[in-house]
Amino acid sequence: MSLNEKFLPPDDMPAFHKPFWEALKRHEFRVQACEDCGALRHVPKEICPACSSDRCGWTQVSGKGTVYTYTVIHRGPTPAYQADAPYVIAHVELDEGPRVISNLIDCDPAAVRIGMPVEVVFEDASADWTLYKFRPAAG
Repeated sequence: MSLNEKFLPPDDMPAFHKPFWEALKRHEFRVQACEDCGALRHVPKEICPACSSDRCGWTQVSGKGTVYTYTVIHRGPTPAYQADAPYVIAHVELDEGPRVISNLIDCDPAAVRIGMPVEVVFEDASADWTLYKFRPAAG
């Protein structure tokens, strides 16, 4: 199964999401940062949930964090995902604070634990899209 048979972000995404995906294409992990209160956030939003400001920028984060929670998928939603089963979807708390969701790769699903240190990796899914995933942190 090719990666193109899996879900990719829509081409008509809101403009305030695009800097996130453009950064991934450069293999940079960035999150929104409120220019008024400094709160970091992901998923991108037009308004800061901490102070209601509409002024934000983007800041690069380390891509390191810990597994906050996870689930092991034994039955994928489509044949392309089923080919990867079992696989892990993890909710990762970044060292900088925001939580993000993605696949956890390069480890046995039975070895995943809450609190497990992880680091981001980038997957060039196509010429247009780069995805982020996590793997167990080195060392």
